Amino acid sequence: MTPTATLAAIVLLPVVIMMVLRVNAALVFLSLCLGDVLVQFVAPDANSFMSLFMGHNSHTDINTIKLGLLILPAVLTAAFMIRTVRGRVRLLLNVLPAVGAGLLAALLVVPLVSAGLRHNIVDSTLWQQVQRAQDLIVGSSALICLLVLWLQRPKAGGEGKHGKHHKG
Repeated sequence: MTPTATLAAIVLLPVVIMMVLRVNAALVFLSLCLGDVLVQFVAPDANSFMSLFMGHNSHTDINTIKLGLLILPAVLTAAFMIRTVRGRVRLLLNVLPAVGAGLLAALLVVPLVSAGLRHNIVDSTLWQQVQRAQDLIVGSSALICLLVLWLQRPKAGGEGKHGKHHKG
């Protein structure tokens, strides 16, 4: 598989999954952010923690642990949020955060994949363009995700027509 096709798959696979399963992509984006925080703060001690449960003979690659810490919150969020995007307008609006989450996933996953795959992707011109645009990708995606979440806020008096019965 070419580096461009591999990178496209890393970006587009989560987008397609979120759209087909109608998962709130803004929450998946935020879960990826949480995963990155876990990678930064938990991964350094995770190897010793893993050896407590798996024995001292177990050798787990630190990048595998980092990948797990990065992706697990997003996968769990996606699983719990299946079919939470209702309506055609909200589904169309969900495309932007889904693309942002896919791009963020690529930015965070590629440095953690196997050395051979990473080398092929990192040497491609497409990856270099993505790297140059990473500030724009992360910043605009974060803003879009926040806007989408704010737009989903329940309206005042949202109990609506079916929620209250007049007691008289």
